Amino acid sequence: MVKVLVLNGPNLNLLGVREPGVYGNDTLEDIEVMVAGRAADLGARVSFVQSNHEGVLIDTLHAAAGSFDAVVFNPGAYTHYAYALRDAVAAAQVPVVEVHLSNIAGREEFRRSSVIAPACVGQISGFGPRSYILGLEAAVGHLSESR
Repeated sequence: MVKVLVLNGPNLNLLGVREPGVYGNDTLEDIEVMVAGRAADLGARVSFVQSNHEGVLIDTLHAAAGSFDAVVFNPGAYTHYAYALRDAVAAAQVPVVEVHLSNIAGREEFRRSSVIAPACVGQISGFGPRSYILGLEAAVGHLSESR
């Protein structure tokens, strides 16, 4: 069975109340339930981690190689400047798919680039909670193609 970590960065614990016009009304728990359901359909098992602390995210990525086959990662605002987190993704030894609820390319100038994406196998953004489903499907598909 494929094991996928869904990793969420800062402020994503506030989904549903933080800027619903940008991020929607779904909570992180709502998204986790939806992702877990799709994972079951795909024959995958998912685990979820959210942290507002860059070091915890880095440590989680370091530990992923021994426990998970892939990571679906929403780095939140760290997307745009966290080079240490980018390096942890590059060193993770498992494929990482970056996801975002909003279309970061259509947002404020400082949000339009990702320092994380070049270290990932792909990036999905702009589809709201469905970005996580698409990220999960992409991760599972990537694993099956690379085996």
